[in-house]
Amino acid sequence: MPKECPIESLTWNSIGQLIVRVKGREQPYLEAKVARCFPWSVPETYISIRDKDGKEIALLNSADDLDAASKEVLLRELKEKMFAPKILRVADCKDEFGVTSLTAETDRGMVTFQIRSRDDVRVLSETRALFRDADGNTYELADLNALDAAGRKRMQDYF
Repeated sequence: MPKECPIESLTWNSIGQLIVRVKGREQPYLEAKVARCFPWSVPETYISIRDKDGKEIALLNSADDLDAASKEVLLRELKEKMFAPKILRVADCKDEFGVTSLTAETDRGMVTFQIRSRDDVRVLSETRALFRDADGNTYELADLNALDAAGRKRMQDYF
């Protein structure tokens, strides 16, 4: 039997902080945060709602567990607060001193980022991977086959 969602509502206050109201708790959580959990291949499932100190308030099985208004707030919060540009083209890839520097065109513009090791790459399928840079930002390569031949060659070592 599915567990009932403990979240009553998600809203923002006047200065844009996420406010979480939990069923059975009088005081709302202020400055809450959201985080996607594994598997990242199903982005609207397993979403952690956390207090301002990072302690988990609730784990949603699905964004659909929320009412429509709260779901809209959640999805917008995930999109705006989670920096995860999609890699569209790989312009350059260099290895120097054990650090790989990638220059890529993303859905948010050109970017150059560094990855320190293979541990910073999470392969999700034969053609899809997530790259975490030295600053903790995540970049998604949704489809290796969508890259041009030069880009595929540069990225092939990660698959």
